[in-house]
Amino acid sequence: MSDELVLMVERGPLVELTMNRPGNRNALSRSMLNALSVALSEAGRSAARAVILSGAGDQFCAGHDLRELAALTEPEEYRAVFDDCVNLMGIIGELPQPVIAKVQGVATAAGCQLVAACDLAVASENARFATPGVNIGLFCSTPMVALARNVPRKHALEMLLTGEFIDAVRARQIGLVNRVVAAEQLAAATEAFALKVAEKSAVAVGIGKPAFYRQLEMPLLEAYRYTAAVMVSNMLKDDAREGIDAFLNKRQPSWGSSS
Repeated sequence: MSDELVLMVERGPLVELTMNRPGNRNALSRSMLNALSVALSEAGRSAARAVILSGAGDQFCAGHDLRELAALTEPEEYRAVFDDCVNLMGIIGELPQPVIAKVQGVATAAGCQLVAACDLAVASENARFATPGVNIGLFCSTPMVALARNVPRKHALEMLLTGEFIDAVRARQIGLVNRVVAAEQLAAATEAFALKVAEKSAVAVGIGKPAFYRQLEMPLLEAYRYTAAVMVSNMLKDDAREGIDAFLNKRQPSWGSSS
């Protein structure tokens, strides 16, 4: 196993980033947070059409490194850790490519936040999710942001207020993950899902992903006006003309670059 904190593997139009500290369940130490931010930014600048995020070993991510947090004493030290986490979650949202979480084992606290922050998620049937900070006197306030933007309010609050685990099937039912597959099928199923996204126009996806997140926070009519302007911009792109022509002439489109 490499000593690198985050492993990056390119497979055709896909890039897979793997948190590589299985010995501590891929906890989000400051070094891991920063390494992930760097790796994601690099992937965002690449020609990849989709990014897969996974954890080494049999666990996805156990959240913040509690031993590291316990050693801190000053407010500025704590703030630096959580600012690094906020930066990471922001990078995921700002990447032009969809980011797909590949989840096995536990995804707890900020690890659950990481799943929720990804655009899509595929979970092994053995995956479990929790925001258990309340059990140790530390409410999962930052994980709450991503969680509450993925699942209905009462389900989010149930996770936050009880700290109990939910299984992969329940996570799919409430909208935290998209698909649940057998453990031995996780890698293949996630890659197939990613390739399905990657075969679409990178131009259209690169326009649509940020527009999706921006319109969520707008009042209804403002969201419609904003997305109408986005549609106009999209219509002027070569890929839109190519896609419409291909559809009308019953042929496969030939997409351009992501620029």
